[in-house]
Amino acid sequence: MKLRNLIVQTLKEEVVPAMGCTEPVAVALACAKAKELIAFNYIEKAEVFVSPNIYKNGLSVGIPNTQEVGLYIAAALGFIGGESEKDLRVLEGINETEVQLAKELLHSKKLSLDIKDTEDKIYVEVNLATDKGNASVIISGKHNRFVYIESLGEVIVDLRKEDKSSNEGKNLLYSLKIREIIKEIERIPHEDIAFMLEGIVMNETIAKVGLKEKMGMGVGFSLKKSIQKGILSEDLMTSSMMLTAAASDARMSGLNLSVMSSNGSGNNGLTAILPIVAYKNKFNVDDEKLAKAVAISHIMNSYIKHYIGRLSALCACGVAAGTGAGIAIAWLMGASEDQVDGVIKNTLANTSGMICDGAKEGCAIKLSTSASVAVQSAILAINDSIVPVRNGIVAETAEDTIMNLGVLSSEGMSIADAVILKTMKKMQGECNAGVTHENTEVYLKKEGIIA
Repeated sequence: MKLRNLIVQTLKEEVVPAMGCTEPVAVALACAKAKELIAFNYIEKAEVFVSPNIYKNGLSVGIPNTQEVGLYIAAALGFIGGESEKDLRVLEGINETEVQLAKELLHSKKLSLDIKDTEDKIYVEVNLATDKGNASVIISGKHNRFVYIESLGEVIVDLRKEDKSSNEGKNLLYSLKIREIIKEIERIPHEDIAFMLEGIVMNETIAKVGLKEKMGMGVGFSLKKSIQKGILSEDLMTSSMMLTAAASDARMSGLNLSVMSSNGSGNNGLTAILPIVAYKNKFNVDDEKLAKAVAISHIMNSYIKHYIGRLSALCACGVAAGTGAGIAIAWLMGASEDQVDGVIKNTLANTSGMICDGAKEGCAIKLSTSASVAVQSAILAINDSIVPVRNGIVAETAEDTIMNLGVLSSEGMSIADAVILKTMKKMQGECNAGVTHENTEVYLKKEGIIA
């Protein structure tokens, strides 16, 4: 496949609309698919198993169309009113009656949710037993990728042992020099990449909602108030922080609006796009350059997440989406190839220690930090202020620096997810009906976190 086609295909696969945090959405999607496989009268038992990363990221985040948070209500809503054909917008259109029915399902104790002892970062398994028979589905690899579907004893789909050679073409993209990828994006005709502008409209819309009133933590709203009071100036960095944080405030509070996601994450999509929006709001950028800048940002987010994992103990908004946004801003400023590499080195030298402790209202602070680092890294690189080689994990090339980050994520942070999960569970308590945690304890013991 030609590099140009591979880039466009990757963008179409990885940059898609999503309503709500993609971890509980993945759970709702799996539950919706399972219930659609059987024409039944009532549920006898429903078991949901998720990977530790899905559990961590979905534990405390707001669910659209409800005043609730977490995976349990998302699972129940998937069974009650979810429509799998809506994909990552599966919870779109949920009404109050369905929310009440979902709560009743939880209180019936027919629905259980637990951690699966799996090395897969993205994993959702649903086993549904009804008065008319059973169904099972598994999502793995991506938030909307069904690898197993079984209905009434008949296996409809089973990709669990699928030969991974089918992904070699895409892996080729992530093995190329970053400057080669950017050169190819520059050559793509505008009509082939204009769809990138949809994300600008979508994500700027939710940011504006988050600026009108205090939602979630109100990080973006507070920054706006500080600008109005003259405490902060409305420069590129502050505008970038304000827009990105406001969108996260709205999204993490469960606002009923979709966002354009990036590599399976709505917050990644906000971070990859909104600093660029802040730039275009201050400087004259035509649609073609804007679309290509956003494409660069998304591709770089996917590039880095290829090495650290779609879900990890590192905050991908800080190390991946923020890097992408910084590169795109530097590119709009006319950065050289060496300066673009410098953006990567600057960002990863700065944010590589930022952990992911789940999706929640507090993510708005991390997104504001990621947006500010994106602008800072671009400005420094444009002025040839670049972190020198062999400073910490910063290597000779941008690509080697990213690979070092990957090693940090896979090896250095291997125990961090379990520690974070244990800490979150300790504070969270058991506040949801119908929840069992037998496998949670097995997982924590396996990781050596508890005796």
